[in-house]
Formats: sequence, C-alpha cells, structure tokens
Amino acid sequence: MQFTRNVLALDPAQEAGRIVQALRRNVLSVLRRRGAVVGISGGVDSSVVLALCVRAFGSDKVVAVMMPDKDSDPESEKLARQLARQFEVEPVLEDVTPALDGFGCYRRRDEAIRRIFPEYDAARGYKAKIVLPQNLLDAGVLNVFSVTIVTPDGKERTAPLPAREFLQIVAASNFKQRSRMATLYFHAERHNYAVVGTANKNEHDQGFIVKYGDAAVDIKPIGRLYKTQVYQLAAHLDVPEAIRRRPPTSDTYSAPCTQEEFFFRLPFETLDLLWFAQEHGVPEAEAARVMGLTEAQVRRAYHDFVSKARTTHYLRMAPLEFNEPQVAVPA
Repeated sequence: MQFTRNVLALDPAQEAGRIVQALRRNVLSVLRRRGAVVGISGGVDSSVVLALCVRAFGSDKVVAVMMPDKDSDPESEKLARQLARQFEVEPVLEDVTPALDGFGCYRRRDEAIRRIFPEYDAARGYKAKIVLPQNLLDAGVLNVFSVTIVTPDGKERTAPLPAREFLQIVAASNFKQRSRMATLYFHAERHNYAVVGTANKNEHDQGFIVKYGDAAVDIKPIGRLYKTQVYQLAAHLDVPEAIRRRPPTSDTYSAPCTQEEFFFRLPFETLDLLWFAQEHGVPEAEAARVMGLTEAQVRRAYHDFVSKARTTHYLRMAPLEFNEPQVAVPA
C-alpha cells in the first residue's frame, strides 16, 4: 500500500449510500425498531448522523434531541436548531441541568477543583476545563492532565491535576453523558425507535467516550470513519457551513475547550493520517517523508495512539461473563 496525503479520501456519495442502506437494514430488520433517535449538539458528527438518518427513514421517523446543561455553549443549541431546520426535523429540547444537580455532578466536580484552586467558585463566575499537553510531536510528554480555571475577569491559571482530583472530576463530569443517554433512551422507547450513536472512529477507538454514556447506543453508523472523513460526508450531505467551520469541542466543561486541547493533542488533519499510517504498518521513515515530519515526531504520535487505545480498552469491552461450571452447595 502506498501511503499518501490522499489516502483517506472518500467517495462521499457511495459512502453515504452504504451507511443509509445499513441503517435501514439494521434498524428495521435486525433491531426491529421503527425509526431513529439522535442527540444533536451543533457538532459535525451528530449533524452527519442526523442527515444520514433522515435519508434512511424520512424526517417524520427521526427524533432529534438537544440536551444542553448550564455549562453548555449557547452556540451549540443555536447550531443544532439550524441543523434541524435544514433537515426538516422538529427538535426536542431537554435541559439536563436538573438531573445533573440531582446526581451532584457540579458539586462533586467543583469540590475536586477547589482542592487545587481553593478560590474557585462557579457561582461567582469562575469557569474550568481539563487539558492535555499540546506539544505531542515535539516533546515526549505523557497524557497527564492539568486543570485550568478562568477567573471572572478572564485570567487563566493552570496546575497539574493529581490522580485523585482527576478521577473525581472525570467521574462527576461523566454524569453528563450518562444522563443524556438515559434521555435518548426515553425518547427511543417511547417511539419504539433505535438510539443512533454519533461517535466517530477517533472517539471510539482512542477512548474519547464514556462507558454507558455516549458509547451506549444501538448502532454506530460513523464508527469506522476518521474525523476528516466525517467532514467529507458533511460537505456532501449539505450540513450547514457554520457547523463545518466550528472547531470540534467537548462542550463538557464550563470554560471553552476543543477536542484537540482536551484529548487528541493534534489537529485532525495530521492525527488521522498518522494514525492511519500506524494502523497500517507504514514505517516511521515513510510516514515522516510524506507528512514533512521527523521520524522522532512520527514515533511520538505512533506511541500516543497505541497508548490511548491500550489504556482505554476497558471502555470498549462488553460486560464480562463467567462461564465456569456453577459450584454446587454441599448437601
């Protein structure tokens, strides 16, 4: 196989047709559901999935659900509504803030942040996010998170995040994805529809997912597509340009945070090509030549991909079953 910068180019019409046919077959015949429920966020992935579902089932058999919380960027709902209009779907608004308050999501998260920055107070206008180092290609830095707070006057402060606080912030924040998935299943069961996932290959295979949150779906139509391929489909499906131009965000933390900052550490145009090369056994020297990088930079990227896949393998595992013979109770 020859590795080139065009190796991820799709025939978007053919790919869209393949996915639409697979959606119809699997949802109607295998799952025996009557339509689709899609969570829409104003991002390109959910936009592409909504467009594909409308092609597969018709707009009258698709429920599009917006699920903001008090930390969400208002732009997300604005773009989600624009998307719904484009594809003639009446969106459903479900504010998950009360559910998250009930779970203690914000309280538990902020408690951990205050152990690092005692002055942090969301009620006074402080915002926060967690991020990874961004110089992946140029320094052998591990995937160790830091927490950044933004003061009410806009100043940023960043500090390393100890394991205890990191785990608590993530565990509390994951209530968001799990609450949203529970909401989607309410609408799916109410209509006898399938929940259609919006995770792409980057998110699923590298672990940018929440177990029994956004990973808990009935079908994953774009799960084998790299992010840059999702953008190719978005252009073909006429997803609004404002959505295609918007930098992908986590939209989980109160401070603005792109997916590159939070998890991937590389622009998708670079990440996808290097990841394809690593997955297909392209030698580091060849990948470096094609990408205009050094072998050391390619090696760091390859190592990061392998490390993320290995450390997040648990997220993709099905529940374990014990198949050993049962132990009889002595008479």
